[in-house]
Amino acid sequence: MVKKLKAMAEGKDDNQLASAIKDSAQQIWLAGLGAFSKAQEEGGKVFEALVKEGTGIQRRTRSYTEDRIGDVTGRVSKVTGEIARQATESWDKLEQVFEDRVARALGRLGVPTSQEIKTLMGRVDALNASVQSLGGKAARGAKKATAAAKTTRVPRKAKAEAAPAKAAARKRTRKAA
Repeated sequence: MVKKLKAMAEGKDDNQLASAIKDSAQQIWLAGLGAFSKAQEEGGKVFEALVKEGTGIQRRTRSYTEDRIGDVTGRVSKVTGEIARQATESWDKLEQVFEDRVARALGRLGVPTSQEIKTLMGRVDALNASVQSLGGKAARGAKKATAAAKTTRVPRKAKAEAAPAKAAARKRTRKAA
């Protein structure tokens, strides 16, 4: 096309030159329309391909993210369990310290421990058995009193007031034994 225009320009025929330019412009216009049409057709296909590729990337990203969330959740659960275990151990130690201090305070006040009460009840039962074997009926009343002592709760204030008397009675019992 360019050669044809050069040849016409050399021949100096104005009509032919104008006609050639007009034809050339027409062909350029048609080529542009063809390119535009082709771009529209290919653009739709390219758009669909991009959407398809984006969907695949989204799926892979979501899968990767869910895996990472699972890992993090597992680590958090492990740390939470460890913290709970340590808190429980600390609480148990604190509870034991509290129990020891209360036991010492009750001991200073002369309040007998449950083991001391059990020992005393055993001794009373043994004495009742001895009295019964000697033929005394008073043992039955003492046995009922022992059973009542097992089930009767004494208020703390009364225990505190009775503590010196109990301590003195224990000393007497130990000297007698």
